[in-house]
Amino acid sequence: MTKTIIFDLDGTLTESKSALTPDMGALLARLLEKMPVAIMSGGSYAQFERQFLGNMPVGTHLTNLYLFPTSAAQCYVWKDGAWEHLYNNPLTPEEKSRVLAALAAALHETGLDVPPPQLWGEQTEDRGSQITWSSLGQQAPIEEKKAWDPDQKKRRPLQAALLRRLPDFSVRVNATNSVDITRAGLDKAYGVRKFSEIIATPIADMLYVGDGLFVGGNDEIVKETGIPTEAVTGPADTAKIIERLLPNA
Repeated sequence: MTKTIIFDLDGTLTESKSALTPDMGALLARLLEKMPVAIMSGGSYAQFERQFLGNMPVGTHLTNLYLFPTSAAQCYVWKDGAWEHLYNNPLTPEEKSRVLAALAAALHETGLDVPPPQLWGEQTEDRGSQITWSSLGQQAPIEEKKAWDPDQKKRRPLQAALLRRLPDFSVRVNATNSVDITRAGLDKAYGVRKFSEIIATPIADMLYVGDGLFVGGNDEIVKETGIPTEAVTGPADTAKIIERLLPNA
């Protein structure tokens, strides 16, 4: 029996960087009445606030909710009426400088250093414990992001170029147009193991739901923990999984 679920955010609970819908919020609130739930995403905590937390129903059982921003390099828990760090692993200034230099060189090597005709915001974002590069900018419309690199053929060479320069870092592509860079070992597999420890639940009794479980995707790394997984293509698939599990939760 599944005793807890970990969800990716973008492309899983919501469309990319879009607000949680009322229907999904209501489903998650019902699930939180029955079990601990973790949200694990490459997004920053500020993105969690805008996209997710601000759209959960009033009265949600937040003590059962665990937030893992920046690919689980951080964890937040609800305590005394506020979200507090349970742990945090920020990149050092030296590490950030290395990553940014490697990113500039890798973009030039792969021909991606020439900006597209239109950008929606900055391409590179410092998320504290993660550096994220988004080809079309951090605020690009979901339709544009999905169309830019649907088969990851543009970003796979960039990923390889980065890994050659940053062997002690983790480099993952997401399902649309971004690449996430974190310190090696600080990834979603680390988050799965930490969550298992925090709630004292065996990984075999957990479930991971995400849209990036494909080879090289930013969810694939969780498979090394042995956690059961379910791949989705969007929030509609995720809603069906929650509705299927709720009666027996």
